[in-house]
Amino acid sequence: MVVINEIQTIDNQKIKIMKTSVITIAALVALTFGTVNLSKAATKIDNNTAVVLNNVSKINKIEIHGNVEVFVSDGTEDQVKVYNKYYSENALVQSQNGVLRISSYNAEKLVVWVTANDLRSINVYDNADVKSFGKLSMIDLDVNLYNTASATLNLDTYNTAVSVNDHAKANLSGNVEQCDLQYTTQATVNQTELKALTLNQVKQNAKPATTNQVDDIAVL
Repeated sequence: MVVINEIQTIDNQKIKIMKTSVITIAALVALTFGTVNLSKAATKIDNNTAVVLNNVSKINKIEIHGNVEVFVSDGTEDQVKVYNKYYSENALVQSQNGVLRISSYNAEKLVVWVTANDLRSINVYDNADVKSFGKLSMIDLDVNLYNTASATLNLDTYNTAVSVNDHAKANLSGNVEQCDLQYTTQATVNQTELKALTLNQVKQNAKPATTNQVDDIAVL
């Protein structure tokens, strides 16, 4: 009888352990699905490689600050993909009133891919980089570079105005009907692959470096 009691005691202990394990697993599953559902309200994960910000629309201007590399492409729908573990970095992104602001000052460059249907202006500051992914086909585009920012753009536009200030760099290629190009003596401009029907080119004396002022930016 003693052996039977010991077996029953052991079985009861196993049942308690199993119940505890089931409750723990259920709690973890509930927590996981709850977190996913909450995060999907603002973002979704794209193959575990990028955070897709799905609450952006009507992007017509991009402002880039800090240590950021932005790829820009045309598309029927606006979309922003943020790489490099966006939420664990000191990176800020805001989309408001048609203006997409991207800022990061980490040692590692923050990589962002922006798809826009009606992009009209790009402003780049600090040591940020902007590059076209494919050709940028649009009617009007203004590009302003400051500090040590750089731009590598393949254009297919009707009217484009490019201003390269401070020690910024611009590599321009593609086809443009009307191009207004202004740059300072300290800036670097490569336009050998750019074909413009009309090119207005103005070289200006160096101006004081533009102060980089970033407004309060909210995390999406």
